[in-house]
Amino acid sequence: MQYLLYVNIKQGSKSVPRFSNGNTLPLTQMPFGMVSFVPQTQVSRGSWFYHPDDRSLEGIRLTHQPSPWIGDYGCFVLLPQRDKPMVEPDTNWSSYRPNEATLKPDNLNVYFQRYRVQMGVTPTERGASIELDYTGEEQALLSILPVGGEMGHRIDAENGRVYGYTTYHSQDVAKNFKMYYVMEFDTPIIEDKTLISQGSTASLEQGKAAQGEKAGIHIVFDGKKVTGRLAISYISEEQATMNLEQELSGKTFKEVQTQAQEKWESYLSRIEVEADSEEQMRTFYSCMYRAFLFPHKAYEYDKQGNPIHYAPATGNVHPGVRYTDNGFWDTYRTVYPLYSLIAKEEYAEMLEGFVNDYLEGGWLPRWLSTGEVGCMPSTLIDAVIADAAVKGLVSNELLEKALDGMIKHANQEGPEPRYGRNGVKAYLEHGYVPYDVEGESVNLTLDAAYGDFCIAQVANVLGKTNIEKEYRARAKNYRHLFDSETGFMRPRNTNGEFKPNFDPFTWGADYTESSAWQPSFFVPHDLEGLVELYGGKEKFLQKLDDLFAAEPKFNVGGYGIEIHEMSEMAAVDFGQCAISNQPSFHIPFL
Repeated sequence: MQYLLYVNIKQGSKSVPRFSNGNTLPLTQMPFGMVSFVPQTQVSRGSWFYHPDDRSLEGIRLTHQPSPWIGDYGCFVLLPQRDKPMVEPDTNWSSYRPNEATLKPDNLNVYFQRYRVQMGVTPTERGASIELDYTGEEQALLSILPVGGEMGHRIDAENGRVYGYTTYHSQDVAKNFKMYYVMEFDTPIIEDKTLISQGSTASLEQGKAAQGEKAGIHIVFDGKKVTGRLAISYISEEQATMNLEQELSGKTFKEVQTQAQEKWESYLSRIEVEADSEEQMRTFYSCMYRAFLFPHKAYEYDKQGNPIHYAPATGNVHPGVRYTDNGFWDTYRTVYPLYSLIAKEEYAEMLEGFVNDYLEGGWLPRWLSTGEVGCMPSTLIDAVIADAAVKGLVSNELLEKALDGMIKHANQEGPEPRYGRNGVKAYLEHGYVPYDVEGESVNLTLDAAYGDFCIAQVANVLGKTNIEKEYRARAKNYRHLFDSETGFMRPRNTNGEFKPNFDPFTWGADYTESSAWQPSFFVPHDLEGLVELYGGKEKFLQKLDDLFAAEPKFNVGGYGIEIHEMSEMAAVDFGQCAISNQPSFHIPFL
C-alpha cells in the first residue's frame, strides 16, 4: 500500500487569524526534519503567508514556522525570475495555478506563469535538491530574498556556490543566532551579472556579496535547466557545507525524492486503517503526516559523525541532540502519547534534547522556536517526561536529570515569565495561584497540581519515596479552587476569597483560552477525587450533560475582543465543549 497517495498537505491550511481551519502550512519536509519548504503566496498577511485560494506566488519559502501565533525564524524566499529582477513582494509576484501545483511531503513543484519557470524542491533533513526549468530567451536568474532580520550573501562562481546567513528569529530568546546556508549549482553562474539589493528594486547593483537588514542576491545562470542543492546549519558556514556533502553529494533530484518517499512511507505505515471511503483515508493519513512534522530536529553531525547542536540559551555549540519548534501546552496531550506508541525511539531522543536544554540553559523548555518563547502558561513538559517514565521509554540516568529540572520549576521562580511555572511562589504559599498575583490563575493552579502529580510519577519510577509522597500531596491542590455551590473551578485571592460577580461564560482573565466551563473538569490525575467534589458520579455526569446542553455563548471578558477560539466554539453545536481547542480535549473522554 502507498500511504503518500492519501496525504493532502493542504488540509487545514485554509485559515485566517479570525477563524482557524487548522492553522497549518503545506510543508514539504522530512519527518521531524530541520528545514521545510512552502509556497509563499502573500507575505503581507504576516504569518498567514500561504492560502490555498491565492492565485499569486511570491516564491518558495524556506521556513521553520511551527504556528502562525509564534512566527518564523531562519527563513528566506527563493524566487526564480527572468531578465531584470524585482525585489519587493508586491511587484515581483507571479500568478500560478494552484490546482496544477504539486504539493506533497516529498516534492514541491510549481510553475511561475509570469516568469515561465518550473521549480521543483525535494527535501533532506537539513536541505533540499532543487530543479529549475526556464523557458524563453531571457536570462535565467534566481533571487534569494530576506523575510526579516539581517541577511548576508556571497557567491563563489568558480565552484558554483552561494553562501549566506540570516539572523531572523521571532519571539524567542536565542543568543548569537544565525542560520547559515549554502547552495551549490551544476549550471554555471555568470559572476559579473550577479546583482545585490537592499530591500528595493531601486537599490539593485552589480556585486558579488551583500549584507544588511534587507540584503538580497540575484544569481544569473549560464543555462536554462538548472539543478542545485541547498543545506542549512545553525552552527557555521563550514557545517552547512558539511551537511550538504553528507546529505546531497552525488545524488540526483530523483534519488533524493525517492529517499524522502521511502522515509515518509515508513512513518505513515506505522498505523494501518480500514475505512468506508477514500475521503476517510485521506483525512486520516493527512493528519498522520502532520503529526510527524514537529518538533524539528535542531542538531547536526560533526566530522566524526557525532551529533552536535547550537544552544540558543548559551549561544554556543554543545554535544548531543536537540529538538525545537514545539509548545508543550499544545502538544503534551496529543502527539506525545501517540509517539509513545508508534515513535518510541524518536520520543526518547526528543526528550534527551529537551533535557539538554535544561542542562545548558537552566530551565526545561515550555514553548521553543528556536529558543524559548514561553507564550503559553505552565510547564506541561512534566507530563511528557512522566509518560516516558512510566512507559519505560528512557533511561533512569536521563530521568534523574529531568526530575531535577521538574523540581526546580515546581519550586523556583524563573528569571522572567517565559521560564518555569508562573506564580510558583504564591502557589507554594497558598496551595493555589491567587488571581491578585497572576492572570490565568485557575489554569496555572490546575496545571501545577497536575505537574506535581507528574513529578510524583517520575519519583516513583526512580524509587524516590519521599519526593513521591510530597508531590502526591501537592497534586491535591486543585481542590482549593473548587466551588461546590456552582460546580466550577473559581479564582481566589490571597485572602482565600472567591472572586465576586462570577460568570461561567466569561473568557480569559482567570482562565486560559476558555471560560470556567472547560478547565473546571481538568483533573486528569485524580478523576475519582473530582467526582467526589461534585457529590458522586451521577451529579458529575449531570454537570457534563449541562456543559454539552449549554448554549455555545461567550463573553469576551478578560480578552476584551473576540478571539478565534470563541468563534470556533460558537460555530459548532457542542455546547460549551470547545473541541477545537486544547482545554476541551479531555471532556468527551470524561
